[in-house]
Amino acid sequence: MKLISVNVGLPREVNWNGKTVRTGIFKEPISDRVMVRSLNLDGDGQADLTVHGGLEKAVYAYPFEHYDYWRSELPDTELTLGNFGENFTTTGLKEAELNIGDRFQIGTVKLMVTQPRLPCYKLGIRFGRPDMVKRFLASRRTGFYFSVLQEGEVGTGDTLELVSRDENNITVADITQLYTREPNNPELLHRAAQLAALPESWRDYFQQQSRR
Repeated sequence: MKLISVNVGLPREVNWNGKTVRTGIFKEPISDRVMVRSLNLDGDGQADLTVHGGLEKAVYAYPFEHYDYWRSELPDTELTLGNFGENFTTTGLKEAELNIGDRFQIGTVKLMVTQPRLPCYKLGIRFGRPDMVKRFLASRRTGFYFSVLQEGEVGTGDTLELVSRDENNITVADITQLYTREPNNPELLHRAAQLAALPESWRDYFQQQSRR
């Protein structure tokens, strides 16, 4: 499990459908080691803190393995690392194999897996195509967020070391499945609603779905 690219970017203003939109989705690879802090990486930022960033979305990771899929899906689009707005481009980590609550060490940083990424319209801005949000979610190739348990430095080439597995065995892919409700799984829904490592907003949402 490796970190093959570290990507950062500060919010910028872009034109989208005749309107000026401020977004932090444009990330570029960096070669130097960088501090990972409780809310983000040094040199990185989010434009709309009501839906992006925060303690439970401090670092966004995207598997490099998914890039081949998107190259076949979007043959006319040039894909470079960081294209999905990820801070970490990784190898060896997949959504179906990662439990919510799994803990890792990368460099001197300790992280915990918290949730999948639900895309907003700004992903469409990054790719210049409004259908990208729908395609991204349908692909189930969501990537995943980390919270920062211990601040420290990381750099390209660092190994991701699994420190502990969450014993509840609910994966990132499971959470996406429950959100899309394909297939319906009441037992998994009930378990996810009680999952302490999952952010409260997700647990509240699943509790509401359970009551229905």
